[in-house]
Amino acid sequence: MENQGEPQVAASPAHETGFELEPLVLASASPRRAEILRSVNWPFTAVAANVDESARDEEDVSEYVERLACEKAETVAEGRASGLVLGADTVVAVGGQVLGKPADTEDARRMLRLLSGRWHEVLTGVALVRAETKEVLVAHERTRVRFAAMTDAEIDWYISTNEPTDKAGAYAVQGCAALFIEEIEGDYRNIMGLPIRLVYKLMGEF
Repeated sequence: MENQGEPQVAASPAHETGFELEPLVLASASPRRAEILRSVNWPFTAVAANVDESARDEEDVSEYVERLACEKAETVAEGRASGLVLGADTVVAVGGQVLGKPADTEDARRMLRLLSGRWHEVLTGVALVRAETKEVLVAHERTRVRFAAMTDAEIDWYISTNEPTDKAGAYAVQGCAALFIEEIEGDYRNIMGLPIRLVYKLMGEF
């Protein structure tokens, strides 16, 4: 879990530039989302949000990720008097199946075989909640990714790196999985778990 104390990145001095990013409360323990916020010097603190991630009947993928992003942000916002809370949820969709984090090694192997040699989509729901007013803004980002065909030996090797363990779709685009990704259409950071440009656009709507 990320540090829940002081903001993880210092804000840029507003008196020097006239521009300042409002600090966020990241409703996630994801190190990848924290890494993305740090990469753009966005000040934040992180608080894990525990919600039921079960899908509902007749709920499509975009509705699912948006709902979970909202629930995560709202859960954390409920315990705060003020602040802007960011929730996010990422899944992989391929051949009509939604792939979250693998349950175990065999589940990771199943997912990688599904992805091998074909296109899939990565969807991330993003929600911002103003704790003072409970105002909510929500949207989602969609990115297409094409995997090369993977041999069983390549899949076994990749699983041995332990990268698939806690990743939606059982892979990390910024890690060893880069060896097997042939093409990307859309936002790269969305595949990592946080479409930062979308977050910035939503913040501008408050």
